[in-house]
Amino acid sequence: MSLGKLMKQAAKMQQQMEQIQAQLATRTVEATSGGGAVKVTAKCDGSLAAIKIDPQALNPSDAQIVEDMILTAANQALNQAKEISNTEMGKATAGFNLPGIM
Repeated sequence: MSLGKLMKQAAKMQQQMEQIQAQLATRTVEATSGGGAVKVTAKCDGSLAAIKIDPQALNPSDAQIVEDMILTAANQALNQAKEISNTEMGKATAGFNLPGIM
C-alpha cells in the first residue's frame, strides 16, 4: 500500500470518527434502579444528561439507599453508553490496517 493511499484512508477514517463522535454526543441511554425510583440518562459521549428521582424515594432516613440507587443507575447508563460508543467507533476503524502494527 502506498503512503498516499494510506494517508487518504487515515483522513477518511478520522472524518468518520469525528462524525460518529458528534452523533454519540446527542444519543442517549437510560437506566433505572430501585424499581424505577431513580432514572439516569447518559449521553453516549460518556457524560450524564439527567438524573430523575421519584419524590417518594426522598425520605431523609433512606438517603444512603437513594445514593446507592443513583450510583447503580448512573453506572449502568454509562456502561451502556460506553458499549454503544465502542461499537460505533469500531465500525469506523474496521478494515483499517497499518502494515507492521496489526
